[in-house]
Amino acid sequence: MTDQKAATPKAALSYDDSQKLMNDFEFRGRIKVACLHYAAYILNEANTVTAHNTRYKWAQNTYSQPDMVAQQVHPAVVMEDSIQAGGGGVDDLTLQSAVESVINKVI
Repeated sequence: MTDQKAATPKAALSYDDSQKLMNDFEFRGRIKVACLHYAAYILNEANTVTAHNTRYKWAQNTYSQPDMVAQQVHPAVVMEDSIQAGGGGVDDLTLQSAVESVINKVI
């Protein structure tokens, strides 16, 4: 029998750290890339997907105004659990998942 310690979850970012990350333009750039990746996915999905028309309009808007869209979702992405646990240094896959989660909540 091995002695395994339960993984302790990383503490959430402080309010100060959260607000700093919400104003981090480098992190916003990564969010913009994640938004564009998700927009490309949505533009290629079947039109039978639930709420496809709304999703499609969001994707078109993201392609035409990626900076504005990234700015709009940035605070909510920071508040996602995975970002609160990992901060701005999360890997791309974790960030992509957080961005998609936020977008799915708002569209």
